[in-house]
Formats: sequence, C-alpha cells, structure tokens
Amino acid sequence: MPSPARFAADLAALTAGAVVVCAVGTSLIRTLLIPRGRPSPLVRCVDRAVDGTFRTLTRPLTRYGTRDTVLAAQAPTTLLLQLLTWLALAAGGFALLLLPVTRSPHTALREAASSLLTLGFTSTHGWWATVTDAAAAVTGLVVIALQIAYLPMLYGAFNRRETDVTLLAVRAGEPAWGPELLARTHFGFLGMDLATFYGSWERWAADIAESHVSYPVLLRFRSPRPLGSWLVGLVAVLDAAAMHLATCPQQAPVQARLCLRMGFICLRRLARATELPVDEDPRPDGPLELGEDEFREGYQRLVAIGFPVERSAEQAWPHFRGWRVNYEAAAYALARELDAVPARWTGPRRWTVAPLDPVRPPNRTPEDPGGSARTPADA
Repeated sequence: MPSPARFAADLAALTAGAVVVCAVGTSLIRTLLIPRGRPSPLVRCVDRAVDGTFRTLTRPLTRYGTRDTVLAAQAPTTLLLQLLTWLALAAGGFALLLLPVTRSPHTALREAASSLLTLGFTSTHGWWATVTDAAAAVTGLVVIALQIAYLPMLYGAFNRRETDVTLLAVRAGEPAWGPELLARTHFGFLGMDLATFYGSWERWAADIAESHVSYPVLLRFRSPRPLGSWLVGLVAVLDAAAMHLATCPQQAPVQARLCLRMGFICLRRLARATELPVDEDPRPDGPLELGEDEFREGYQRLVAIGFPVERSAEQAWPHFRGWRVNYEAAAYALARELDAVPARWTGPRRWTVAPLDPVRPPNRTPEDPGGSARTPADA
C-alpha cells in the first residue's frame, strides 16, 4: 500500500500527464482538422515566438531584399517548430503518465519517447504501462501523419495564390500599384478585359479568405520574388477598382464593385484571424491614411496616358475615399505585421523605408533596341 504522500504524487503526475496529452490532441485537431480559423493557444504561442525571433533578426537590416531573404524562412520554421512542440509535449505528457510505474523521470521520458516515435527500444511490464505505450505510439503516428498530409494542402493553396500574383506583375508592375494597373490596361498592349479581371480576383479573394483564415500560417509564406506580394497585389487590385469607380462611374463594370466587396471582406477576416483590430463598418468619411495629394499622383498617372476619366480629381476623391476606407486599415495592419514589400499606397512598415515604385521595363523595339524611347505606358 503506497504512502499518502506517494499516492498524492502519483495522482498529480497522472492528472498533469492527462491534461498535457489532451491539450496536445486538442491543439492538433483545432489546427489541422477543423478549418475554422481558430488556432489553439499553443500554436499561437509558437507563431509569436518564431515571429519575435525573426523580428529581432531583421531589426538591424535596412535593405528590403536582405530582409525578405531572412523572412522567407519564417513560415517553414513555424511549421517545423509546431511539429516539434507537439511531439515534445506529447512525450512529456506520456512520461508523466508512466512515472507512477517507472518511479524514474529519466526512465519514464525515455520510454515515452521510445513509444511515441515507435522505436520500441524500452518498455515497462504491466497493463498500465502497456496501454500508455500503445497510446503514445498511436499519438506519434497520428501527429506525424497529419502534419505530412497538411503540407500538400498548404503548398497547393500557396501555388494557387501565387499564380495570379505572378500574372499581376505584367498588368500592374512589381511591386503592384493600382493606378499602374489601370494605366497599362488603357494603353492597350495587354488587351485585358477588366470585367473578367475583376471577376477572377473576386474569386481569388474568396479563396484567400477561406484558405488563409483556416490555416493562418499561409499568411507567413512569402512570394518567390522579393518584389512580389499577394497582399500588395490585392491592395493594388482594390485600389484600381476603387479608382475606376471613382473616376469613371459610367464605364466601370459592375464586377469592380463585387471585387471590392469581396476584397475588403477578405482583408477584414484575415486581420481578425491574426488578432489585429479592424472596424467592421467604417463611415465613408472616416479617417484615411492615404492623403489626397497621393491620390492626385495616381490620378495624374491616368490622365497622362489619356485614361477616359469622367470626374476631376476633386470630384473623384470623396468617392475613392469612400471605397478605400473599407479596406485600408486592415491592409495596412497586415502589411506591417507581415513586413510586406514596401509598395506605394500600402502604408508604413516595421522600419523606416520609402515606398518602391513599380518596375517598368524599357520599351525595346527594332528601331530602338536600347529602349531609350519610352511609351506613355512606361512614362
């Protein structure tokens, strides 16, 4: 008959072990099996720890290309540490469950790790130890199998996202900018149907809202090219749609409104998923960080290439502001949180940096192979 002190210690170990194992199982189910955009506190702690580490690493870096290279490793690091955390906590939990039998923390942890990784190099006789070892083996297999199955889904969503972002680089420059998209389209060398384009980005935004809210680690995956960004691309498309509606209300297709609606719903859902504050119903005359002077620069870009504007800059500004207030705050907060490429009209970043203009390739022709003569689209 064990002494009262030993009985109390065994009961405490069994209770703590059960709590830890249940916490790991709950975290695993919420993260990998329930697509509701509500990661467990454990996963949030891992993400914050990794993000804090990468913020520290990039703090002294002032060149964006170098920062982007370092930050590209953040999402894979989060996934790896997430898996290791689940396995380590599960091993600790099962070790606590085995402690009343083994009477040695070292032996209990060794046996738990052996069973969890299905190595089987140590075991303790007795029905409780056998049941615990079997449960640990099943848990280890489930954790690793689910993580392996999780990766193809993540990279499938990443590839779908980046396909349209890559196409946008031709249409809006890199980094993307809303007025640049309208200017290049009007110049005609793209031959792009804007109604179809807005419709495709409406569906793209819906896909992002579902996949990136359900699996927030996708937010940390950066585009393969340093100047590319899914977030900057979405803001550019929304700005283009807002400018189209504000400057050419008679010509703008109805798909522009639908794209804007889906776009700001997407950005608000992503902001909530990352616990960033967001106004669900802003007023059309609410505060806006983008100034009217910046809007005039975009407006002049359209006028310079002969875009068929129907309103002056003064007349168009209140309408553009009324659209942009719906998504600007969420977009700026996400751009700062994710340290996206510092593009025009996307707000400040974690470090002081001037926004980058879209890269415009030289217009090389047989008559001008050097590309010295620039077309209106390149001006």
